Amino acid sequence: MKTPVFTGSAVAIVTPFAQGGVDEKKLRQLVDFHIQNETDAIVVCGTTGEASTMPDTEHLRTIQIVVEQVNGRLPVIAGTGSNDTVHGAKLTAEASAIGADALLIVTPYYNKASQEGLFRHYEALSKATDKPIILYNVPSRTNLNIAPSTIARLMNIANIVGVKECNLLQVPEVAYLCGDNAVLYSGEDGVVVPMLSMGAKGVISVVANVMPALMSRMVHRFFDGDLKGAAQIQADIVPLVQALFSDVNPIPVKEALNILGWNVGSCRLPLCDMSAEGHAKLRTVLNLYDLSFHNTYTAGGLA
Repeated sequence: MKTPVFTGSAVAIVTPFAQGGVDEKKLRQLVDFHIQNETDAIVVCGTTGEASTMPDTEHLRTIQIVVEQVNGRLPVIAGTGSNDTVHGAKLTAEASAIGADALLIVTPYYNKASQEGLFRHYEALSKATDKPIILYNVPSRTNLNIAPSTIARLMNIANIVGVKECNLLQVPEVAYLCGDNAVLYSGEDGVVVPMLSMGAKGVISVVANVMPALMSRMVHRFFDGDLKGAAQIQADIVPLVQALFSDVNPIPVKEALNILGWNVGSCRLPLCDMSAEGHAKLRTVLNLYDLSFHNTYTAGGLA
């Protein structure tokens, strides 16, 4: 039986940018905000963190900042995926040495690896660390799917413990083939509760950037036996989920955080700002929710 890296809601945290690079002060404030608002783990340098635009030195420094600021209070999961196996192994080893508690590793993109190639890729990366690895299967971005049979095969590697699954149609088969030998996490904010019903242990969430406590409560209500309460939260956040994925992630979530006063900067090219129309629609949806807690956060201030 594999041990979960976390149970609940992990935020796929944005990376705040300023002129000259990562805004370290703002990133530390965001980490403290999440710890104060019930987030169960922090994923740094994932898709939402724009890791694909970061040179290695910046990528690793960003992981280090989060590890330092968390200071053992929550699990820190570092994104270290690459479409170059050697490069991915190097990032994985270095992130582990910095102090990441676990690694989130996306499928290699563009190369179009076979299932055997995928197995060998992850096998090689598993040898670069003794920390737990969570596979990240997101075919909509990589044009590559980890087949359930390959996931089951990979779970026989001791430190590959689970999968962030975005291919929802194969979740039942993964659950059937792997059972307790794989820890499932939802990679889609809109269907967390259905994933929990299939045995998932939580979500790696974009929405948690904006509503961390609610995302955590949704998962924990499910595990506490309040299925109706969990389902109600899932339904209540539908407009927000739709708004935060109305453009390519993380464009809308960074826009939302800027609207809320966090000043996390824009996305890096080739991602660009939302249109004026998209911004107005996002602001309208945000007004449906009580997000005043963002403006009352005082640990370090919002300056």
